[in-house]
Amino acid sequence: MSRPLFIGGTASHVGKSWFTSAFCRLLARRGVRVAPFKGQNMSNNSYPTIEGGEIGRAQAVQAEACGVPPMNDMNPVLLKPNSATGSQVVVHGKVWKNVPARDYYTHSDWLLQQVLASYGRLATQFERIVCEGAGSIAEVNLRDRDITNLRLAEAIGADVVLVADIERGGVFASLVGTIELLPESQKRLIKAFAVNQFRGDLKLFDEGRRFLEERLQIPCLGVFPKDPAIRIAEEDSLGIEENSADSAIAVLRLPHISNFTDFRHLGPVEWLSAPSAKQYGTIFLPGTKNTIDDLLWLRAQGFDQWLRSQHASGSKIIGICGGYQMLGERIEDPEQLESTVAAIEGLGFLPVRTVLRSPKTTRSVQATTLGGHFFRAYEIHMGVTSETKPIRPFAVLEDGSPEGCRDTGVLGTYLHGAFEDSSVVKEELGVQIEEAADPYDALADWLIEHANPAVLEDLLR
Repeated sequence: MSRPLFIGGTASHVGKSWFTSAFCRLLARRGVRVAPFKGQNMSNNSYPTIEGGEIGRAQAVQAEACGVPPMNDMNPVLLKPNSATGSQVVVHGKVWKNVPARDYYTHSDWLLQQVLASYGRLATQFERIVCEGAGSIAEVNLRDRDITNLRLAEAIGADVVLVADIERGGVFASLVGTIELLPESQKRLIKAFAVNQFRGDLKLFDEGRRFLEERLQIPCLGVFPKDPAIRIAEEDSLGIEENSADSAIAVLRLPHISNFTDFRHLGPVEWLSAPSAKQYGTIFLPGTKNTIDDLLWLRAQGFDQWLRSQHASGSKIIGICGGYQMLGERIEDPEQLESTVAAIEGLGFLPVRTVLRSPKTTRSVQATTLGGHFFRAYEIHMGVTSETKPIRPFAVLEDGSPEGCRDTGVLGTYLHGAFEDSSVVKEELGVQIEEAADPYDALADWLIEHANPAVLEDLLR
């Protein structure tokens, strides 16, 4: 039976995904057959699996670090927020149903069984499983409904590493307070803690490390520096970087933005929540979990007229997935899969119409640009988009079918990941970007360099 290692946090965005990826690659480098796991994830960044389902992008990244393909069981429950009060719930890779937030926890016992079933299947295939928690492990109001943190860790008998982010401030209170809030049975699971995102001379925290080890009676895995040179795909919109006023590329920051990792290799971009007086070379409309509601927001902000003005002045407008749908003439949602609005006129930049309907398309694809460059990408979307008149495609899929479409200064595509390819970016934007290096070995080396060797080896044995 596989031995699980659980990476928990004192809060969201403290580095759980980072440490999970690092442990995954380090174990894989040692010849261990290892897989990632996250019982429940909440993210609109998802990725297709080998079974044709979808899981959180973070678990797909971690699978890559392990050297194995993404599988449905690596993230059995995925919540994709599609409104302020509800989410589309994906179970074992497939859409289960839309659930209001107030009703979600009425299903927690059944969902926990789905999570444990997925873990059990993985445990028969892999020697080690590195599990990632969600948010804080000390959410006392959710303890009896927990399907992804220490209730799960107890059920599978996992060793726990607790990660805290010193950059946020209050690292002593966050670590001590988190552990103090846990019942004794869960405190015993925690085998080490890590202090993440330290800036400056690490020795300056020696006294702080000693205090925490004495107070908690738990060894410190290490004090880990912030390393901006290592970049992996972020899980949620907290990972969107601050604006760069020097960028010629803008991305509209839609309320229900999804798969914003499409832009991670373009260098600094400006994320716009309101129209800007600046003229841009390229403007992206990204993916969204709620196309119609985000189109209504876009119009309310005045982006519709702003986009026309920018386009008339020479900007290239590119829509990806939901952004592609918005650029068309009309969007219909007859089954109200995403919105209470049954139909809406699009922005009218492209001669296409979209009907949102199930089942969801989730697949990896291979395509060729019109300039002849081969690239890999993936699709995750509801709906079918059809042309209202003949128009040139964005690319050609491996089966010879056209994908997306283009007009003068406008381009639409369903292919997530296309603009992570340097040759596609060069062909479409005239911009040269560096090929992204594999960050996982750098992560593993970072873990080894800054960890207490004895504590690290105990966790890896």
